[in-house]
Amino acid sequence: MRIKHHEREPARKSSVSSSFTCGICADRKPYKKSFAIKGCTHSYCSDCIRQYVTGKVQDKITRIYCPVSGCHGRLKPEHCRSILPSRVYDKWGDALCEAVISSRDKFYCPFKNCSALLVKGSDYRDIFESECPICHRLFCARCKVPWHSEITCREFQRLHKDERGREDILLMQLAKKKKWVRCSRCKFYVERTEGCLSMKCRCGHTFCYNCGASVSGHYCTNCKH
Repeated sequence: MRIKHHEREPARKSSVSSSFTCGICADRKPYKKSFAIKGCTHSYCSDCIRQYVTGKVQDKITRIYCPVSGCHGRLKPEHCRSILPSRVYDKWGDALCEAVISSRDKFYCPFKNCSALLVKGSDYRDIFESECPICHRLFCARCKVPWHSEITCREFQRLHKDERGREDILLMQLAKKKKWVRCSRCKFYVERTEGCLSMKCRCGHTFCYNCGASVSGHYCTNCKH
């Protein structure tokens, strides 16, 4: 029995030495799953490093350091490529490329289901109608919104942020064509069919149909009508 004990002892030690305890998950893992961080002496299991890097990338952090506080060991895309899903690796690379571009020189495709990173050219101030190279839809390079062919940039900028949708712009164009006027209080469109220029909106506000100024009678002292 004593001989058998000595014969089995090296096998037991070999099993222990072929594994390690991850400092993050505290699980015993085989050394083949060990991931050493460049620039320091810390190592963790590849599963924990994968989750750690994925979380940082999702938080839009591009410079990722060792999990140990104050440690200067650093993780880089090319070093982590073998353990990362392709989508995480690509997103990290895109974020690093984006980080080197000045914030004043970049903007994003205004279409929410695209949002591709775009870089301003030297002649961007002279460009209005432009096409996204990714989704191939037209947008206004000046206003950074989908192309508003019905109105000018100045007219668009005057619109309230809640009134910049295509339907709102089309309604504004129709109102201009029909010569409707908006109530200065509730912004509801009013159409004059007959009578004087003094209009009473459904909200109770009385205004001049000619200039929009508030009036108390049938004569506007502002535009003399």
